Amino acid sequence: MSNLSLAQPQPAGAALATQSLAPFTHSYLRFSLGHQPAMLPTRQVQEAIATPAASITPMPNMPPALLGLINRRSRVLWVVDLALLLGLSTAYPNSQQYNLVLLQVGTVTLGLRVSQIDGILSLSPQQLQPAPTHVSPGLVPFLRGCVLQQGEVLLGLDGEALLRAPALQAL
Repeated sequence: MSNLSLAQPQPAGAALATQSLAPFTHSYLRFSLGHQPAMLPTRQVQEAIATPAASITPMPNMPPALLGLINRRSRVLWVVDLALLLGLSTAYPNSQQYNLVLLQVGTVTLGLRVSQIDGILSLSPQQLQPAPTHVSPGLVPFLRGCVLQQGEVLLGLDGEALLRAPALQAL
């Protein structure tokens, strides 16, 4: 085997071998929807904030999942109750403050109300598994996959799929 100098192109196999030596991970924002943990790729998250419930202006004649509009940094954004959008039942404590994940896909930004923001996870792509059979079939179109972590199933959500939800098509 000869030594390769930096000036010489490497064979494709050598590049793959180099990549396999480095851990390949993606980061995700982990949050809760009631008792259901979930996550979104951080590349689809603009920011996670807590905001007063009174800062959201309700809009009449909208589906229940659409909570209203918020002015964030001189931009008007829709705020959606993510659990309701996904068909999950959740009981929020009677709170004057909402936890929001600002989802950004391309030029579209949407506020997602969640129960709790739990932090950042780093996962390898191999950790994402197909949805288990007990996951509601209504959730499947919104999933990239699921992760089993410490005995619980984390829903790996797909921001692009969330934006295609039927309740959001009226926007």
